[in-house]
Amino acid sequence: MDLTEKKLRGEQVFSGGFLKVTRDEVELPDGKVATREFIRHPGAVAVLALTDDDRLVMERQYRYPAGREFIEIPAGKIDPAEPPHETARRELLEETGFTASQWRYLGKAWPCIGYADEVIHYYLATGLRQQARQLDEGEFLEVMLLDRDEVQQMALDGTIADSKTIVGLHWLAAWQQGKLPGETV
Repeated sequence: MDLTEKKLRGEQVFSGGFLKVTRDEVELPDGKVATREFIRHPGAVAVLALTDDDRLVMERQYRYPAGREFIEIPAGKIDPAEPPHETARRELLEETGFTASQWRYLGKAWPCIGYADEVIHYYLATGLRQQARQLDEGEFLEVMLLDRDEVQQMALDGTIADSKTIVGLHWLAAWQQGKLPGETV
């Protein structure tokens, strides 16, 4: 069965600083017509930065749309024409002050498939070295080094509730179990 929805026409209904909202009219597999509203997103990266003593570099920051603080892995949006692996290196340094001598691409995931086209590319960073952070203006976050097992437990008990972090922990566990080779970048 072909489940493809075919775009008939579309319009951009909002354009902000980095998000755009689109409304398309589509033909469904049964021939009926429906409307699809969704967010266009430039894509993002997320970094699992692992220290030599098996601690993860984590961040605590307030997320306005949810109205609360979250504990997360470092992440950020991809700038125009920037390769995702360069975004990963930039974001890790800017947000945490860490650089890494080894990088592996772990995979990608779409966090909000019902209403956005955002894709997140996941990277493992090892061989960490501390430098000065370079936070963007208006960016406030606390950097924490947490034991990997503690972070896994925090995800299981709901303390960590950010989906990109939970997916990242899945990729990390698969890599550490030898189930995911991870491409060196």
